[in-house]
Amino acid sequence: MKFVWAAGSHVGRIRHNNEDSIHPDTDGKSEETIIVAVADGMGGHVAGEVASRLAITKAVELGDATPEERVIEANGGIIDAILDRPSLAGMGTTMTLIELDPIGRATIAHVGDSRAYRLREGAIEQLTRDHTFVAQQVTAGAMTQAEATRHPQRGVLIRALGLGRDINVDISRERLRVGDRLLLCSDGLNSMIENNTIAELLGTGSANEAAWALIEAANQAGGHDNVSVVVVEIIP
Repeated sequence: MKFVWAAGSHVGRIRHNNEDSIHPDTDGKSEETIIVAVADGMGGHVAGEVASRLAITKAVELGDATPEERVIEANGGIIDAILDRPSLAGMGTTMTLIELDPIGRATIAHVGDSRAYRLREGAIEQLTRDHTFVAQQVTAGAMTQAEATRHPQRGVLIRALGLGRDINVDISRERLRVGDRLLLCSDGLNSMIENNTIAELLGTGSANEAAWALIEAANQAGGHDNVSVVVVEIIP
């Protein structure tokens, strides 16, 4: 298997700065194992950008490591930065990171509410679960999905990098098929457009065309947040 990917990020139509970071941040193609990741920073005008970029850098540059170890390293880097610069206190970030290897394995490490999706034969599947207050309530049966979508606390995270040394990372593994498309995105995408629209656009044209169609759709729907995507197509 080989991988063709496209990446894009946009500040949106409301925000004045972009607190998202992605890896890779340019389009490409590979026959070897690759790492793809999205991080959505929080903590204000400067700190959110610092947290997401630092998390991506720490995770990607960690040499030979598992996806879980990469996310743990990213978390430690944020904590260390806060200790060195107390003015950054309160910053944090989500992180969704996938290691893809040529024999068809995908290992996902995930914290927060950025998402990973897989499009297979026209059907979309969310591969991560949101670490938010409303998602927790839906799982517990205390809230419907429709109520969660409208809830004023729908963006409140219950798990993120930067909150403490101990971090609980969700790990999952998937088998890939030729023709699959994977999408990593910040919540600026899925908070603006529904999954059926995401599926339709993700399957459109090249990986690059799909990535920018998704970003444009989020902006056309209001662009209330930064929106970042990495689209990976699995080819023979």
